[in-house]
Amino acid sequence: MSDPKNEDAAFRKARQGRNIAIMLGLLAFVALVFIVTITHLRGNVLSTGN
Repeated sequence: MSDPKNEDAAFRKARQGRNIAIMLGLLAFVALVFIVTITHLRGNVLSTGN
């Protein structure tokens, strides 16, 4: 690992870009799982008639 105190601006900018990309990917995954879960639950409720 590199020492954050001794990095230049390009390395910090590259790391920040990667962190943002990972965050957006994780948020998209969580949203996808949430939508699929809600869809399945709604399907089960409609099929039982409750």
